[in-house]
Amino acid sequence: MNRSSIFIAIFIVFSLVIGAQAQPEISPERKQAIDSLALEKVKDLGKYISIIGNKNTPFSEANRVIDRALELFSEGSQMGVSSLSSPDIQYYGIREYFQRLMALNYDRVTIEWFNIEYISDLVRQPDGRYVGVITVYQRFTGESDDGMKYVDTTKKDITVYVERKQTQIQGRVIGFWDVLLGDIRVTETKPG
Repeated sequence: MNRSSIFIAIFIVFSLVIGAQAQPEISPERKQAIDSLALEKVKDLGKYISIIGNKNTPFSEANRVIDRALELFSEGSQMGVSSLSSPDIQYYGIREYFQRLMALNYDRVTIEWFNIEYISDLVRQPDGRYVGVITVYQRFTGESDDGMKYVDTTKKDITVYVERKQTQIQGRVIGFWDVLLGDIRVTETKPG
């Protein structure tokens, strides 16, 4: 390696160490509030998915809800989709997942989320962010007027990112912890 490559590598390591040190530790009280916020965001996502998938939701309303739901996610997040008819799990960008959900070829769609809980505690990462995992069970029911019915229950693991951010209010810089959702991985799919 030449001298400039070594300098760049040292600078990157130093920047990561300083960046991680700039992120304060989360107090137990703050952690409890962050956990509640993360669980609330996951519950909101479940409501949004139910509205978007519902065939009675007007197109304009579904698109408005998609925009709201996208605000919950970190950039580049993906959603896993499974089916009883295939062992493969497909992953889609979040917007594409929502658009596909709206376009499902059923006359009625019901999506319910239940048993939402943390399965891994928040763990501090080298970059200063905290990462945890929330699990949720999703019951999907799709029905057609001709009598066709599909029902499955899927266990999904949702990555949760917590990081310190700043905003300016009336000239004052205010720090706050923000919670964003990441990838949603399918871990199990079974009938009903």
